[in-house]
Amino acid sequence: MKKSYVYILASKKNGTLYVGVTSDLVNRVRKHKQGIVLGFTHKYRVNKLVYFETHNNIKNAITREKRIKKWKRSWKIRLIEDGNSLWEDLYLKLV
Repeated sequence: MKKSYVYILASKKNGTLYVGVTSDLVNRVRKHKQGIVLGFTHKYRVNKLVYFETHNNIKNAITREKRIKKWKRSWKIRLIEDGNSLWEDLYLKLV
């Protein structure tokens, strides 16, 4: 099975957040960074990968993404800070 990812992008620490899902994390975040993905992330310059998790299939990843999107902002921030307290751009560690 192909791995899938749920990810959270931020504009800056405690800034605007975006939750997404993909089967190619590096390529998808690269597109956000290059401004190729038009819409919300482009408009608000949300392109810093601050959180991601791996799933064994896209169905589970989509279910998780939808669940996280419904969370309160404070819960999303806690999720990020539990694994990335400095809000580092994790993309730099993937490439």
